[in-house]
Amino acid sequence: QVQLVESGGGLVQAGGSLRLSCAASGRTFRTYTMGWFRQAPGKERELVATITSIGSTYYRDSVKGRFTISRDNAKNTVYLQMNSLKPEDTAVYYCAAKYGNPFDGEWNYWGQGTQVTVSS
Repeated sequence: QVQLVESGGGLVQAGGSLRLSCAASGRTFRTYTMGWFRQAPGKERELVATITSIGSTYYRDSVKGRFTISRDNAKNTVYLQMNSLKPEDTAVYYCAAKYGNPFDGEWNYWGQGTQVTVSS
């Protein structure tokens, strides 16, 4: 079992920055593919960014060049640095973990979510 706890959300003006953190329990964190998802009111949850156990990353087109995903295996933590935030980035952001290919199969573990609100 892996427990994930997100932090770092909040209210920020458009153009501002936030860094989300996701702390994971367990001794096998380094073997997991980690991801950040988000869900805005009235919309489906969408994949924002992923990072594999070997550090390969993926970003959805709308955040490329603005968001950076990273991981610190010594701290069992994955981060999402969000710059140049836009009102359309407003959502609840979730951290998730799985083994292997981020685009194949279910994500096994989820955090509780952290709210990000970007004002115009």
